[in-house]
Amino acid sequence: MKPVIGNWYRIQGSESFEVVAYDEDDGTIELQYFDGTVEEMDIEDWQAEKEAGTLEEVEAPEDWTGSVDVDPEEDDARGALGYGEDDDRRQSANRLEGLDLFE
Repeated sequence: MKPVIGNWYRIQGSESFEVVAYDEDDGTIELQYFDGTVEEMDIEDWQAEKEAGTLEEVEAPEDWTGSVDVDPEEDDARGALGYGEDDDRRQSANRLEGLDLFE
C-alpha cells in the first residue's frame, strides 16, 4: 500500500492522520494529524508498519475544521452573513479599469 495524498490512515495505538505530501525521490511522507500537527515519516517506516499489519486506511473525519483552525462559531457566523451564497458580494476594481500595469 503506497501512501495516497489526501487519504487518511492510522497506525495502531495512535491518532489518524492525512497524507499531505509524498516524495518518492527523498523517500519521505508528510503526515498531518487532525489537530494540525505535521510530521515526516520515511517510506521504510511506512513499509515496516504495513508489513507488521499496524497501518490501516481509515475514513476522513466528518468535522473538517480540526486541521484548518476554524472555530465552529466563525463558520456559523459566515453562514448567517450570507457568505458562500451566490449573492453577488464581489469586490470590484472599477477605479482601476483602463490602468495599464505594464507602462
